Amino acid sequence: MVAPASRAVGNGGGIVIRAAVPEDAASIAAIYAPHVLVGTVSFETEAPDAGEMRARMAVSDGLYPWLVATIGSEGGVLAYAYASAFHKREAYRFACETTIYVADAAQRQGAGRLLYEALIDTLRAQGFTQAIGAIALPNDGSIKLHEAVGFRRAGVYREVGYKNGQWIDVGHWQCALTEPSVPPVEPKRFADVGVVRG
Repeated sequence: MVAPASRAVGNGGGIVIRAAVPEDAASIAAIYAPHVLVGTVSFETEAPDAGEMRARMAVSDGLYPWLVATIGSEGGVLAYAYASAFHKREAYRFACETTIYVADAAQRQGAGRLLYEALIDTLRAQGFTQAIGAIALPNDGSIKLHEAVGFRRAGVYREVGYKNGQWIDVGHWQCALTEPSVPPVEPKRFADVGVVRG
């Protein structure tokens, strides 16, 4: 099912997946802040505010999706997920990096999986070939979520981050999205594809 970027896709159980809009930036910042301030999941050390989150969303310039999961079409944001460039060099443009954060109160309720499945389905419809997820270790919940939607372990960078008095390993998980072609087909813009489910 394909929905324009401005429309929502529901699962029939009250959780709605839709494209994030600038008005979601404060909720997104609130979900992310605890991971920055107390955890080691994010390597940022200062939590970005709503303005910074709006700016990050705008950088996607219609190419990369930013999605949110909400309770119903008018409910608050439970989780957010997005894709970004895997690396800046031109030859990497067919792969992307994916990120997901779920509000503490919404953990283990299914919103994260529905949201991540929609992100992966959307990236497939856009024609990206690979999705890469970076996971600060240990993080069993994130590993299970990534593997549930088709990611496989690709490797680990040992002790590459230092935060909260400890060295942290970062694992990379990879999900094949579409079969690479020669010559490759340029990915479609999220603004043209919209949210895709299944």
